[in-house]
Amino acid sequence: MPSPIPLLVAHPQELIRAGLRAMLEKTGIKIVGEAVDAPNTLALAKKHKPAVILLDATIPGGDAFDLAGKLQKSIPATKVILLSAIDNPTYIARAKAAGTSNFLLMSVSRRELATAIENAAVGKNAMEAGPFRRVVASMTAKPNEAVSAARITPRESKGFSHVALGLSNEEIAGSLGISVETVKEHVQNVLRKLAVNDRTQAAVWAVRSGVVQGRILLRPTTRISRRRCVAGFEPPNDTLDVSPP
Repeated sequence: MPSPIPLLVAHPQELIRAGLRAMLEKTGIKIVGEAVDAPNTLALAKKHKPAVILLDATIPGGDAFDLAGKLQKSIPATKVILLSAIDNPTYIARAKAAGTSNFLLMSVSRRELATAIENAAVGKNAMEAGPFRRVVASMTAKPNEAVSAARITPRESKGFSHVALGLSNEEIAGSLGISVETVKEHVQNVLRKLAVNDRTQAAVWAVRSGVVQGRILLRPTTRISRRRCVAGFEPPNDTLDVSPP
């Protein structure tokens, strides 16, 4: 009989952790630890060295996506799966850029959850398939007609799709394997060619032009004044929800 897969669950809510324990009973997965915040997750991961970490995308005490990158650098054999309550393309793009194995919604079934953990444990990356493939495709897509008409080069286009999905310069550099300075140069070139003032306006242009498909929710830390807001969008509480027209 094969040994159970050691799993670390990182979620601040006890109710969710209890639910995950119940879902994974009588499977080939053993929860070896439960973390409630980012520092606790890092400490328990180093202690137990689990095969897989199920990490809440909004874990308190730090940025979950930065944490995922740190975990995989400090414990390369451990795979990370992000768990989220919302289908946010920015989260999915950041998860891929961080090198996580999968991105699951809270609505996942018991079988889907177990399968995702089993696949991650054997090194199978699921980010290229499933309902999130549209986001991954947006990050690697060839320039469409609108981008070509704006005279954006193929190299600039790849960086632009990442910008539209809300990734930072550092995350874009890691995803594309280029320097941060090169990313900055591409971003400035794109903003100039589109005649927009900032990354938020560029994201709106990308959704409206079909560069990125679906609904883009920018990070809560992205702030924008109503004076600078693109026509047709009113940002509630100083944040912007960019949706296709």
